[in-house]
Amino acid sequence: MTVQVGEELTPEDVAAVARDDATVAISEPVREQVRASRERVASVIEGDDAVYGINTGFGELVTERIPREDLEDLQHNLLRSHASGQGEELGREEVRALLLTRLHALSLGYSGVRETVVETLAGMLNHGVHPVVRTYGSLGASGDLAPLAHLALVLIGEGEATIDGERLSGETALEQAGLEPLSLAPKEGLALINGTQLTAGLAALAVVDAEGLLDAADAAGALTTEVGMGTTVTSSEAIADVRPHPGHRVSATNVRRLTADSEIVESHRNCDRVQDAYSLRCLPQVHGAVRDAVAHLREAVETELNSATDNPLIFDADTVEPRASQTESAAVVSGGNFHGAPLAHRLDYVTNAVTDLAAMSERRVDRLLNPNVQESHLTPFLATESGVESGLMIAQYTAASLVSDCRAHGSPGVDNVPVSGGQEDHVSMSATSVLGLGEVLDQARRVVAIELLCGAEAAEYVDDSLSHGLGTAALYEAIRDAVDPLSGDRQLDGDIDAIAARIQSWSLRDRVAAALEDGFVE
Repeated sequence: MTVQVGEELTPEDVAAVARDDATVAISEPVREQVRASRERVASVIEGDDAVYGINTGFGELVTERIPREDLEDLQHNLLRSHASGQGEELGREEVRALLLTRLHALSLGYSGVRETVVETLAGMLNHGVHPVVRTYGSLGASGDLAPLAHLALVLIGEGEATIDGERLSGETALEQAGLEPLSLAPKEGLALINGTQLTAGLAALAVVDAEGLLDAADAAGALTTEVGMGTTVTSSEAIADVRPHPGHRVSATNVRRLTADSEIVESHRNCDRVQDAYSLRCLPQVHGAVRDAVAHLREAVETELNSATDNPLIFDADTVEPRASQTESAAVVSGGNFHGAPLAHRLDYVTNAVTDLAAMSERRVDRLLNPNVQESHLTPFLATESGVESGLMIAQYTAASLVSDCRAHGSPGVDNVPVSGGQEDHVSMSATSVLGLGEVLDQARRVVAIELLCGAEAAEYVDDSLSHGLGTAALYEAIRDAVDPLSGDRQLDGDIDAIAARIQSWSLRDRVAAALEDGFVE
């Protein structure tokens, strides 16, 4: 697969490049728009006006005018001074997402960089040159400055990068890939670091992960409902029709498809229980609300991926109102497209929604294990010899711990710390928001893995003459391919890891979808 940068970029494209090493290409029309943007910058440089990002200092130092002979040093010093991140280094896929989204944004033709800059970024992706980028340092305004500075240093032969896991100097890494270090021209240093690409790139991966997690959670809930002798009537189309939230309809349809033709469900359809607990009965409403939150985030991410988010932006002179930094052919306009608020608020919203998804999954785990509420055909904590053995008791403890950790992430997108001498007096913390969402998705994935582990074990206690549904049968088999039934107490962390990995890779989802007539609802 090859992704064309400078055209329409999707979260799936980001995942393909970041995780599957899809290559990137730059079409001739995109090259033309990059060259045209650079020509506009050149026309401004020839003038005498002070233009932010080209011949002035940055942030609070915007009033400092830079002589022509120092403009190259200005751009290089910008990268060096801003590469001040801390924390662990970003993983390989995260760096690739960052490289791709920065390359794509520069290719839109509003940043004023030379063609060689986008060519070098594309070459780094295609040859596996992955800059060493520290995790923390971005405030989400003026964009993700510190992480992008660590990335951009490699373009000038500084910093560090890895190739095939080997850590090298930026210069050596470029040399091994057959690439030349760049000497940056005016505007290029700022264009490389000013933008929301860490937030947008990781948010794109988070959207893909969240959508896969939701399908896994629907499947886990369907299996728990089935083996816990609950009813699937609560996922009926009639109920969804009279409260038609889109996500509700999707999750309800998934549960119906997963349990279609289930003899287990049919076996207790006429039982004397009036209602199931909320964690079963309200699955479509809660999972559906999380789906709607993720869809809202996807909308913002798709917009952000295809937006020009650095500052200043370069336009045709005819497209904006006259201003001081304008020539006959070009206008350099300072604004705030680097501010991460459009993503930060939705990221926080989804973080909280995914936490709720994990919380409901943990409650369903309890209903399978807890002898005070579980069905009579199940043993306490699904132990093969209760008392002597604890069975899956502590798996529920782990799920509860993971949910508590999810709740601790809060809403960093409403925080603010003024910086740069008060010039940058309201920031978004969008990078903190997206990093937090990534952690919550990982924790929630493990909670759902625990529910799947417990659901498959509970299935061992169901009358084996009764068949599972179309989807739950495939789900049970997929879990059993990953972990064996209990034959006594054993270490469970590897079991949880194995199922979580299959959720993350979508292999569990894809196997179940193949067994369904129409797959999962998209």
